[in-house]
Amino acid sequence: MAIPLQRMRAEADLFREENIPLSIELNKMSARYQKIVGSQTVMWEGEERPLPQLRPYFNDPDRAVREQTWRAAQERRLIDRAALNDLWQEMLPIRCQVAANADCSDYRDYSWRAYHRFDYTPKDAQTFQEAIAAVCVPAATRIYERHRQRLGLTTLRPWDLNDGEWSRPADPPGLSPLRPYRDAAEFLNKSVALFQQVDERLGNAFQTMVNEHLLDVENRAGKAPGGYCTYFATAKRPFIFMNAVGLHDDVQTMMHEAGHAFHAFAHANLPYHSQQYVPMEFNEVASMSMELLAAPYLGANGNGHETSFYTPAEAARARIEHLEQAILFWPYMAVVDAFQHWVYTHPQIASDPAACDATWLALWQRYLPGVDWSGLDDVTATGWQRKVHIYQVPFYYIEYGLAALGAAQVWQNAQQDQETAVARYQQALALGGTAPLPDLFAAAGARFAFDADTLQHVVSFIEENIARLETIA
Repeated sequence: MAIPLQRMRAEADLFREENIPLSIELNKMSARYQKIVGSQTVMWEGEERPLPQLRPYFNDPDRAVREQTWRAAQERRLIDRAALNDLWQEMLPIRCQVAANADCSDYRDYSWRAYHRFDYTPKDAQTFQEAIAAVCVPAATRIYERHRQRLGLTTLRPWDLNDGEWSRPADPPGLSPLRPYRDAAEFLNKSVALFQQVDERLGNAFQTMVNEHLLDVENRAGKAPGGYCTYFATAKRPFIFMNAVGLHDDVQTMMHEAGHAFHAFAHANLPYHSQQYVPMEFNEVASMSMELLAAPYLGANGNGHETSFYTPAEAARARIEHLEQAILFWPYMAVVDAFQHWVYTHPQIASDPAACDATWLALWQRYLPGVDWSGLDDVTATGWQRKVHIYQVPFYYIEYGLAALGAAQVWQNAQQDQETAVARYQQALALGGTAPLPDLFAAAGARFAFDADTLQHVVSFIEENIARLETIA
């Protein structure tokens, strides 16, 4: 109970009654942000459409269509620039007041305590940012350059990327989308077979979920969007919710959410609810590790129709996409994290949206030099307004970067000794929230690290695997 008690004491120490109405105001402002962004629509092909409905066009093989789509979306977002600036100027002083009421030096100090970050400091986070600049930025630039050459472009522009911001570039024309399954039954059957190949116990756990109807996978009219894994505490069972439509993203989501489900199964027998609370830095190790541990079996049987999702070549293509995306994420994560460190240690300057624009632009140019954003300064500089975490859950983002580093180490171990690596992974999951982060990572066979050497070792390993998979794909 040492770690659960530490969390309880931290929450008690941080609580101030005068922060209750301020928290309510911040929640209302968060809802305003959602309303502003959620109301953004454009006229497209003769009808008014919400911006998320334009996403398929970002992958159109016709570059002119991609650019037209991208510019339409960004022009609409810029219309709300002033409204989001006003909202920001209301939110920031209230957050600073919350921190002051709790006797914290600044809102960064407050957030660190509120997120129970006992095992690393803001300085560690900044060390991680510098490591990403040294290791991941060059690796990401190499990825972007490979795709620029394949697409036959002079420069890679934001509308050449899958999300129009930072992600992997669109596939070359003529490459059909991966089709891993035909219906929900086939999707679940192949998922069972996939996890059985990772480990029989994991496969049996997933089969239990299928037998007990603990998955809602198919997209249908009126169904809520997104995907997640939740937990029914009384039944001691996880439940996976998603919106599968027959694309590879569905398989990726299933592997990720199954990792969370296996985590829930593993620590379900801990006697106290507070012992089952796991920090996000390790919660995401459970899910991201499963993406990597299961990926080698996507095409293991050499066919895409019976028990495997893909042929070996298709599986290699899917894995390359995943591994490239992993490297590309770290620089973007560093921009989001570094921006917030600057904001909450310079709140008077950051209360000026123009200063926020300038800081975000400088960070973007440092961490994402592989894409040409010239002539698009207004769009680039306002990228912070498009990041929901900055408005709604400040300082919540580094968790994904740290978890990705831990998951990659688990995967490295599996390539040396699959059985031992998976056993250690499951042993770590069974600890729930009863150990500090360094011990949870160590139990899984990874280092809880921020340094460039650890990151370089992992990134080099990922790049070696991408090169090997290229020969298959």
